[in-house]
Amino acid sequence: MSVIFGSDALAGVINIITKKHQKDDLSVSVKLQEETAGNEYHAFNYKGVHTQNLNVGYKKKDWSLSAGATHNDFNGYGGDAYGRDKDWLPKEQWMGNAKIGYSKGAFNAYYRTDLLNEDIKSRGPINYSNYKAIDQQYITDRFSHQLQGGYTFNKNQQLAGIISYTDYKRKTKTTVHDFEKGTDQLTTGQGEQDLAKFNSFTFRTSVLYQVSPMLTLQPGVDINREEASGERISGTPAITDYAAFVSAEIKPTSRINIRPGLRFIKNSVYNAPPVIPSINSKFVINKNLDLRLAYAYGFRSPALRELYFNFVDVNHNIVGNPNLKAEYSNSFNSSLNWTATPSRNLTYSASLGGFFNDFNNQIDFALAASGSNQYSYFNVNKAKTTGAVLETKMAWKKLDAGLGFSYTGFYRKLYDDKEYIKLDDKEYLWSPELNASISYAWDKIKTKFSLFYKYTGVKPQYVTGTSTSGQDVLYIAETSAYHLADFTANSTLNRYISITAGVKNIFDVNNVNNTAAASGSIHNAGGAVAVSYGRSYFIGLALQWNRKQK
Repeated sequence: MSVIFGSDALAGVINIITKKHQKDDLSVSVKLQEETAGNEYHAFNYKGVHTQNLNVGYKKKDWSLSAGATHNDFNGYGGDAYGRDKDWLPKEQWMGNAKIGYSKGAFNAYYRTDLLNEDIKSRGPINYSNYKAIDQQYITDRFSHQLQGGYTFNKNQQLAGIISYTDYKRKTKTTVHDFEKGTDQLTTGQGEQDLAKFNSFTFRTSVLYQVSPMLTLQPGVDINREEASGERISGTPAITDYAAFVSAEIKPTSRINIRPGLRFIKNSVYNAPPVIPSINSKFVINKNLDLRLAYAYGFRSPALRELYFNFVDVNHNIVGNPNLKAEYSNSFNSSLNWTATPSRNLTYSASLGGFFNDFNNQIDFALAASGSNQYSYFNVNKAKTTGAVLETKMAWKKLDAGLGFSYTGFYRKLYDDKEYIKLDDKEYLWSPELNASISYAWDKIKTKFSLFYKYTGVKPQYVTGTSTSGQDVLYIAETSAYHLADFTANSTLNRYISITAGVKNIFDVNNVNNTAAASGSIHNAGGAVAVSYGRSYFIGLALQWNRKQK
């Protein structure tokens, strides 16, 4: 979808379908869930993960209204005897949304707003020489607005448009807590008291025009703008994308579907290619088999948050890089898809795909070699990924099963620097991935059981290091393979109430090793990459009530 949305994705004619209530109705849903954080838990507050959700929807004739609120409370995981220096930081979130829509005849429109308030606390270890500790608090407020509408002129012509605006603020507060006096004092170091602001604006409109049963066109325009400010940001930088696009759907026969597209773009900061092409195609071989081929040229300018923002989350932080360059890519995808229904109760499907992506100045992450779970953005001079993906599914009566496998090769060239390290002399580093799922609906007890499994093989990982000459360098390490599995049981008690319970991370995986190749020119450093806080158990209660109106 790079032609319409301007990212590293494949393009095509897009038809957005939303759920429409045919009758007037009123609905209310309430969800509560309690979850352990590893072996830590306290009912309804303090240790563990506690989630509450409320949604209300109402429709009357041509109007529809909905509103929702969610509260997530995670008290972190690990830490010392005083509840400080946690491996996973405490995070509390309040989220809300509201939507009003109108639809009558050929016209439809809606306005939606979303709010987020997030509070992450990092309480440092106690310095026993002065009984003081450094604490940091990261408070996020995000407020977004979206207005979307459409009009159908006739069966061959449709108009659609969207305007959105997001206001994002991230406050950093650093204090020194004195345990003897019981006081908190603001620190004065650079960046320790900061308010970072990011604003984004999007305008997109397009016309869908069916010229004939064999040809549909979708021209449009797309404008995106970002602005940022903050103590650690010089001035008020801004990036604006201006683009016009045209996409088509060509059906020369009932068995062939071709979707070419072109995007013309002007970026206010980076040198964008004058034209971004893409093409998708589908060939129906028979009623059970089809072949899909796709190509897209991609351009992605760095987002302001990637340039300037220092993002802190519960188990990692990401440091912005103001020296990032724009990313360019060529992407090829193909898949052969097969479905079969031998009987009314039995269905098979399988998909075999291949892909190849070629990047210049790919924007990626590097992990600090210290094992601190701190990442930073950087550009990969030359990067390639290639591989194959196999997915299979089966549905038989009340039993559903799926199996997937992928094998991906990674090639990276960072610099011409002789100190750059690769793990071996092969051009590609290969990584397998396997996933499987099985579920069974036991109607007699109105319960569905589901088991999910995923294996992630050894993967290349960028790590920052120091050469023997004291220079900062990047090199490639490996993250070890690991297994994850979840089990869930969902039981319907009656038409209004259902209960869900289960186990996450059955194999109790916490961290995976991160190791680098030995070298005489770069200090070798290993570490651990956080995957999870271990095996956890959860139980949830859901109440759903609907009142249909005539």
